[in-house]
This record gives sequence, structure tokens and C-alpha cells, in this order.
Amino acid sequence: MALRLIEIFLPPKDEYRVQQALKEFKVLDIWQERFTKDLVHIKILVPTEETQNIVDLLEKHISRVEGYRIFLVPVEATLPRPEPPKKETVEEKEEKKQNDNSNKKPVRISREELYSDIDQTIKLTWVFIVLTLLSSMLAAIGILQDNVAVIIGAMVIAPLLGPNLAMSLATTLGDVDLARRAMKANIIGIFTSLSFAVLAGYLLKVNPDIPEILSRTKVSLGDILLALAAGSAAALSLTSGVSSALIGVMVAVALLPPLVVLGMLMGSGHWVLSLGALLLVLTNLICINLAGVMTFLLQGIRPRKYWDADRARKATQIALVLWIMLLLVLIAVIYVSQTS
Repeated sequence: MALRLIEIFLPPKDEYRVQQALKEFKVLDIWQERFTKDLVHIKILVPTEETQNIVDLLEKHISRVEGYRIFLVPVEATLPRPEPPKKETVEEKEEKKQNDNSNKKPVRISREELYSDIDQTIKLTWVFIVLTLLSSMLAAIGILQDNVAVIIGAMVIAPLLGPNLAMSLATTLGDVDLARRAMKANIIGIFTSLSFAVLAGYLLKVNPDIPEILSRTKVSLGDILLALAAGSAAALSLTSGVSSALIGVMVAVALLPPLVVLGMLMGSGHWVLSLGALLLVLTNLICINLAGVMTFLLQGIRPRKYWDADRARKATQIALVLWIMLLLVLIAVIYVSQTS
């Protein structure tokens, strides 16, 4: 069972608010201590799937308390182990069947944890720029040498997962500031990689018949499915609290090599072939973001406040329509280019 420890600091006179918020929930355990004469420390052990609802309710009850602070801490293990759920009686099973399926809670981390994890990946630091350059350099070498192992190594260090997931999350939450920062990080990352690839294509002799280049100048249905799977897997792994290292490689599979191929073909003057690589890059970007938004929605990622939820719903609807229309246009262009 995945667990979270919720730690709360607040004045002693307001500790009753926590008790009120927890009336509706069955927590695994709760501890309380007087941290100082002006501060109470409360710890609550809960299943991961209950974290979001409990945190939302706690914030609702203590949001006006001066000096409060809530921490969310992942719990690797605990002894004694949490007791397994009791076996349901026949009556309880029948009652459960009659309940709406929408009441089932997805097993995912809280909105706040998700936001914090993604926010760390879109900070424009020298590390982000250097990793982008190094991954592009390795990808270019691997592509020119037709060496798949080197290309995979490039994708391991490519920091392309964060900006794309941040764009999907910003769309789902209707967060304009997050969307702006994610877009900025994505544009700078793409521009950095593309600029290096153009320079490499200009300085080096690029043979467009290399299989690793030729395979990325054509777009097929398999490429679309790959990008959709990459976006969905990335969002699902992040919301589930699973390590995103391997999923980051999958996203890089869809983005980094086609981007480097596009730049090298442009730098070496192979403009016709570069159009095919450009089409693949655009298709991958659209599919990854579309799949990310849809996965976040299915996982129940929503803003807490109702006015933010309404804005997020409108932003999500507009984004979904836009992504789907662009994807349909690209599919039409792909079909026409293949038939001609």
C-alpha cells in the first residue's frame, strides 16, 4: 500500500480545525505534539489515494490560520505494516455495486506533489542548457555513425520530459503562469538542440541515406501511436509517483532524434527531406501534449477552487480541440505526402 505522511504545523488554538476536517476520513494513524508553546505539530498517516481529498479539506479548514504549514512526505515503508482491508460482507458488496463508479479514487499522488515535481524540471538553469546540448551532440554522433546505442545514451540525458508534461498539466489546471514557463523552457530546449544540429549539419558531411536519418524523414501511423503512448505513459508515471527516468527516455525517443535530424538536414541543405523531419517533430509534440492532457483528466487532476476549475475546464476544452484539429491536419498532410 502506497502511503503519505501529512505533517501540519499551526497554533494550538486552531488544532480543532484539523479534527473537524478529518471527521469524514479514516486515517491509518495520527500523532500530535506541542512543538513550541505557540505551535502544534500533527502527523497523519494516510493511503496515497486519500491524500488529495484530505489535503483539500485541511486547506479549506485552516487556510485562514496565520502561520500554518502543511508538508507531504512520501513513506517508503512503515512498521507495523498497515492492516489489510477487512473482507466485505455480502451486504457491503451489494451496496458497493450500487454506488456510482465515479466514486472510485485513482491511485495517484496529490496535485501539490505533482506540481512541485514538474516545477523542478522547467527551471532554466545552465544544467538544463548543458544537458540539452550534450544530448543533442550525442544524438548527432549516433545518427551520423548509425549507432543506436549512442542515440539511446543521448535520450537518457535529454531533459525534454519536464517542459512537455508541464504544458499538459498547465492546460489541465488552467495555470497561465505554469504554461508560460513551460512554453519558454520548451522553446529554449528545442531552439538549443536545433541550433546545434544545424551547425553540425553545416560543418559535417551529412549523408541523407543513413538509415537513422532516412527513417526520421517519414511519418507513419506507428510514429503517431509511439508519441501518444509516450505522452500518456509520462503523465501516468508521474501521477502514480513512479520514477520517470525510463519514461523520459520514451519521450526523448519521440522528440530528440527527429529534432537533431531536422537541424542537420537543414544545415546541410537537404530542404526537401528536412520537411519530412519537421512533420515528424510537429506530430510528436502534438501527440505527446494531447495524450498528457487526456491522461491527467482521466487521473482526476483538477484545481481545488471552483472558479479555477471553471477556467481550467474551458482551457482544457480549447486545448483538446486545438490539438485534435492540428493532429487531423497533420494526418491529412502525411496521407497526401505518402500517396504522392
